[in-house]
Amino acid sequence: MEERHQQIIIKKVKKKQAGGGHGGGSWKVAYADFVTAMMAFFLLLWLLSMVSDQKRAALSEYFRQYSIFQASGSSAVTTKDTQQTDPKFINEAGNESLRAPYSNPRGKGETEFKKKAKKKPTATDEEVVKKIRTSIDDKMAGVRDQILLDVIEGGIRIQVIDTEGSMMFPLGSAQPTPKAREILKLVAENINELPGKVVVEGHTDSAPFKGGQITNWELSTARASAARRVLEENGTESSRIARVVGYADQELLLPLDPLDQRNRRISIIVLQSKE
Repeated sequence: MEERHQQIIIKKVKKKQAGGGHGGGSWKVAYADFVTAMMAFFLLLWLLSMVSDQKRAALSEYFRQYSIFQASGSSAVTTKDTQQTDPKFINEAGNESLRAPYSNPRGKGETEFKKKAKKKPTATDEEVVKKIRTSIDDKMAGVRDQILLDVIEGGIRIQVIDTEGSMMFPLGSAQPTPKAREILKLVAENINELPGKVVVEGHTDSAPFKGGQITNWELSTARASAARRVLEENGTESSRIARVVGYADQELLLPLDPLDQRNRRISIIVLQSKE
């Protein structure tokens, strides 16, 4: 009698995991959150790149001064205090694109620089600014970006700033460059036709400068005085000079970038005549 061998068959059954395998679906949710966060981050970077330096400075000042114990912080973007009249800051439709006041991140409350920028220009102010701008464009169009014009409390301000490759003074020096003399000569020709006293201000960036006993305070004052001498050499009466002062880096043009070369500048303010 033949011995029968019974064949044993083993069947493996795989259990399907919830979520379709691959460790479940939780990783997909985490990945989707990551992609969403990255998209929001790059969108934020893009939006910040579209905002002007002055508005970013105003926003920074808003959060610096904000307090939960107050009803509200100061406005992040001021729409009435500052009126820029330089065509560089006004578009063709006449709407101001830079209305936020300048600020000093070191100071508390309202700075002297912000106080200066509080005046709505009159028709006469606009005419004077337009005339000066036209004169600059006709005679020295190449330095247009180095000259800023605006109407401030008490007068008209002409700011001559440093730009890349075109400095008013060599670094650490109070000796005007040939181009600086040329620009100041053109400024003198325009302010000599206007009534009122003249104030000359010197400003530096925040790069520390120490040459012996010289700091940015002495350097900014020396540069302001050098600019005054150039104005007087080109017909501005010395009796019209009301004040020559250096502010070092205490009134930055670009507070968010204190080392930016545009912070180095000479400000010439023609005060309103009492007449």
